[in-house]
Amino acid sequence: MYPDLSYILHDLFGTEPDNAFSVVKTFGLFLVIAILVAAYFFSIELVRKNKEGVFQPIKTKVVIGKPASPLSLSLNGFLGFFLGFKFMYVLFNFPDFQMDPAGVIFSLKGIGEAASWIGGLLLGALFVWVKYREKQKTVLAKPQEKIVNVKPHERIGDITVVSVLSGIIGAKLFAMIEDLDMVLSGKVSFSYWLSQFFSGSGMAIYGGLILGFLGGYLYLRYLKIKPLPVLDAVAPALMISYGVGRLGCHFSGDGDWGIVNTAAKPGWIPQFLWSYDYPHNVINETEGSLIDGCTWNYCNVLAEPVYPTPLYEFILSLIIFLMLWALRKRIKTAGLLFFIYVILNGIERFWIEKIRVNDKYDWFFNLTQAEMIALGLMIVGVIGAFVVWKRGTKAIDSGIQEQVDG
Repeated sequence: MYPDLSYILHDLFGTEPDNAFSVVKTFGLFLVIAILVAAYFFSIELVRKNKEGVFQPIKTKVVIGKPASPLSLSLNGFLGFFLGFKFMYVLFNFPDFQMDPAGVIFSLKGIGEAASWIGGLLLGALFVWVKYREKQKTVLAKPQEKIVNVKPHERIGDITVVSVLSGIIGAKLFAMIEDLDMVLSGKVSFSYWLSQFFSGSGMAIYGGLILGFLGGYLYLRYLKIKPLPVLDAVAPALMISYGVGRLGCHFSGDGDWGIVNTAAKPGWIPQFLWSYDYPHNVINETEGSLIDGCTWNYCNVLAEPVYPTPLYEFILSLIIFLMLWALRKRIKTAGLLFFIYVILNGIERFWIEKIRVNDKYDWFFNLTQAEMIALGLMIVGVIGAFVVWKRGTKAIDSGIQEQVDG
């Protein structure tokens, strides 16, 4: 397994792991790749739908020649302060950052160190000055208002950022909900549980999908873009990015593997697809046993091989993506492709849970959190598909009747 980039480079070039490249964590790397893949296919579909006339340009008012607003200066100052604050902390505490970059970035570490405050204030002031000077170059004596037409695919960056940020919040919240029973049982303190929101670990992928969807949907409504065609455009992108994200789970060995596989391996299946013991997994000290002679930071291997469920999910995600990609031009009813995606995603996750390691809730038919959400997705998908199909049928019937009457 490859907890971070240094282990990948070790396999490729024979360099020693746990060096400076270890700040690039494998799961985070695949998460970035997943976002870029999603944005790529999402953009392709938005452009295609725009050419077909599905979307109307968004009329947006812009003001030319205004000086920098207090809000823009404040945002730039905050960004500069944050970067300078964290940079100075990392500079003097690099081993801490090397082990858990996200945990350092999304925490209050450095708040008691003068160097961090000085770095933050200086870089914050620099960012404010640069933004001010940049805007002053275009200031007019009398600012002018213009109405410009913006196409939906030109807002792909905004839509992606809003969805990703919403998804990260959702992934953290759902992961915390999964651990709520540990708080109630007294195994962990309430303050420690709350602090996990700002840690670099603990991400529930379904929470990310749900809140990422809600955030993106509400932003589309704010932009006055028809949501259903956009949801159709994003459905294949979501499916393939989910699969890429699961590769990150597999190659980092983050614990999202299956139960112990004691069944006899069929001869035609490669061993790595049948069962795997995840050596050098990122869970490290809490899972498995030590590898003999290993002196690296990540030296644990599972005692018994398990089903490599992240690989199964990647394969299933790829198959579903290809199905959705093949159907996208054939289905004309707005929203139907998206709800087909929701159904298939729910089916895939529900059945993979049967061989995954997860806590079950005995108060609800002994199902896991993911199984409950998967069932909910299947129900929502079926109802949604029926509703949009009926609306599409009525619209077609109305159009035919208008032609007859005409």
